[in-house]
Amino acid sequence: MRHVDAQPDAEDHKPLTEPVLLILVSLAAKPRHGYALIKDIEKLSHGRVRLSTGTLYGALRRLLEERWIDRFDQDDTSREKQAYRLTRVGARQMQLELDRMKQLTRSAAARLRAREA
Repeated sequence: MRHVDAQPDAEDHKPLTEPVLLILVSLAAKPRHGYALIKDIEKLSHGRVRLSTGTLYGALRRLLEERWIDRFDQDDTSREKQAYRLTRVGARQMQLELDRMKQLTRSAAARLRAREA
């Protein structure tokens, strides 16, 4: 039997990949276009995650399909300048993932404390 101590819909929540989580976190601050996302994700991860354009645009396509993000209207609509923003659904998914990670971190820290005692 699986027990989840989170929001009611957490049962359906699957862990996000790191690139997807970083895209959502980046867009939580403000709408961004592809190149700005790549640069911000690199900064957020302290240089550890460097997305290729193929990986980024594949993830953006899936996030658009899931309605976790949407396109943000601006004057230049070329692919390189197309901006994206986080939707309420996307913000909820990001929060579920952050909550899951916090719970995992708390559990791991408790195990380590118990082991040291």
